[in-house]
Amino acid sequence: MKMLINVAESVVADALRGMAAAHPELIVDIDHRLIVRRHAPVAGKVGLVSGGGSGHEPLHGGFVGRGMLDAACPGEVFTSPVPDQMVRAAAAVDSGAGVLFIVKNYTGDVLNFDMAAELAEDEGVQIAKVVVNDDVAVLDSLYTAGRRGTGATLFVEKLAGALAEEGAPLERVEALARRVNESSRSFGVALSACTTPAKGSPTFDLPPGELELGVGIHGEPGRERRGMMTSGEIADVVVDAVVEDLRPDAPVIALVNGMGGTPLLELYGFNAEVHRALAERNVAVARTLVGNYVTSLDMAGCSLTLCQVDEELLRLWDAPVATPALRWGC
Repeated sequence: MKMLINVAESVVADALRGMAAAHPELIVDIDHRLIVRRHAPVAGKVGLVSGGGSGHEPLHGGFVGRGMLDAACPGEVFTSPVPDQMVRAAAAVDSGAGVLFIVKNYTGDVLNFDMAAELAEDEGVQIAKVVVNDDVAVLDSLYTAGRRGTGATLFVEKLAGALAEEGAPLERVEALARRVNESSRSFGVALSACTTPAKGSPTFDLPPGELELGVGIHGEPGRERRGMMTSGEIADVVVDAVVEDLRPDAPVIALVNGMGGTPLLELYGFNAEVHRALAERNVAVARTLVGNYVTSLDMAGCSLTLCQVDEELLRLWDAPVATPALRWGC
C-alpha cells in the first residue's frame, strides 16, 4: 500500500507537527502528545478533555477549540493514550470549575481515563466522566464490554462543549453529556478494510463483492457480511438498525459520516437515501452533518448516527463553534 508518510514509527508525531503548523490557535505538545486550546484554561469554564487512538481524524484533535473540547490526547494508531497524557490535559484546562472526561467505550480508553481521573483528583482537579456507547451493531466486541463508542462522540463533544462555553457548572455539563449519549445511536458499514501504517496491508479480509454491516471503527466484525448493495438498500438497513433501537419520538440530528476512504460525492448521495428512509419511517430530521468526522484511516464506507433532540439541544447544536473540523456561527 502507498502511504504519504515517512516511517510508520513517526506517523503520529509528524501529523502533530503538521497540525501545529496549520493551527496556531492550538497549542500542540508533540513530546507529551497533547492538543490544547490556546489561552486555556478559560476562567470559570468547565474543561472538556477527550482522546483516543490516532487514525480516526478529525476525532479528537480536530474538535479542540471554542464550543467543543479544551484538550485532546492522541494515542498511537488505534491505541489508547496513556494516563499521563490525560492528567496533563486536565491540569492544562482546569480553571477551578472542574474537568469532564469524554471517553469512547473501548477497554483501554476506559481503564486509562479511570486511572487518570484518580491521579488528577489527587492533584486537586475535580473530574467527571462520561462514557460514549452508541453503536447498536454488536453488544460486545474485541475491544469493548458493552456497546462501542463511535459517532455520538461528536454530538457529546459539541453539545456539552456549547453548554460549558456558557459557563454551566460541571454537574450540569456532565448530565447533559450523558443525556446526549443516551439519545444517540450509530451503525457503520465497511466497503473495504483499513490499512494501518505499521502493517502496511489491509487489517482484515473483505472480498471485493462483499460489505460488512455493523463494522467497528477499528475494523471489528459487525453483524454480518452481504453481497454488495445499492446506496438505497444500505440506507434502509442502516436506518432500520438505528431507528429500531433509538425509537425516536422527536426530531433528530443526523450525522452521515465517512470512514475515511469514501468521497463526498458518495456520502451526499447516501445522505439523500438516509433522508428518504427516515421520512418513510416518519422520523423528522432537524439538522444534518455530512463528511468525514469519525474515521478509520482509509476504510471505504460510512456510518449513520442519529441524536434525538429538543429545543435546548438544538440551541446548543447551533451555538458557535470554532475548531479545525467544525466551524459555524463565529
